[in-house]
Amino acid sequence: MSVDTPRRIVLLRHAKAEWSQDSDHERPLAERGRKDAPVAGRKLADSGIVFDLALCSTAVRTRETWKLAVHEMPERPRTVYEERLYEASLGELIALINETPDDVRDLLIIGHNPGMHAVADALAGGTQGDALARLTRSGFPTSAFAVIELPGTWKSVEHGVGKLVEYWTPND
Repeated sequence: MSVDTPRRIVLLRHAKAEWSQDSDHERPLAERGRKDAPVAGRKLADSGIVFDLALCSTAVRTRETWKLAVHEMPERPRTVYEERLYEASLGELIALINETPDDVRDLLIIGHNPGMHAVADALAGGTQGDALARLTRSGFPTSAFAVIELPGTWKSVEHGVGKLVEYWTPND
């Protein structure tokens, strides 16, 4: 793949989770989350993006979100369950993105807030339409996703290099 070929990263926040006595990592999806996750998957399928790689947090709610969303997609991408996505800081998320193999054009990350919002905000140096205003206004709710186009290699991803081309929430 050429360095000139734009890459895309899609940041998907897990669906609504239950509040339970379990550890935070073990919280399952709430009923609303089980309804919203397939809707997000259908919307991702409608985008026409065929993911080369999905990185999913190991938390129960992210794994359940991915299981429900991926069934709506035409192809299941290679999936890596990544412990470092759970409670990752912005810097840790950027470092993880920088590790993405060069043959990956379209990357999906299924993770948590505040990380998903922070990465979308940090990478979006430009925007298409009102996507950035909507992202700022809504605060990246559960089941929301952002699509960011990036120039260059994954190793060159840093603050402000991308363009936010789509932002979707279940309330859209």
